Amino acid sequence: MKANVGGIDRILRIVAGLALIVLAVTGAVGAWGYIGVVLVLTGVVRWCPAYLPFGLSSCRTPKT
Repeated sequence: MKANVGGIDRILRIVAGLALIVLAVTGAVGAWGYIGVVLVLTGVVRWCPAYLPFGLSSCRTPKT
């Protein structure tokens, strides 16, 4: 798998994912808050399958 999640995107995914998980655990939001697990995982592994069909990548491309 080639990484397609860049630096800022990665940080935002992890922070938002953790926030959703905390909100779900505390009961502030419903069970849908556990979708934060997906955000954390895609941030940690730096690969998002949803980007593939659209050919997206937030990684910097090396200059040639």
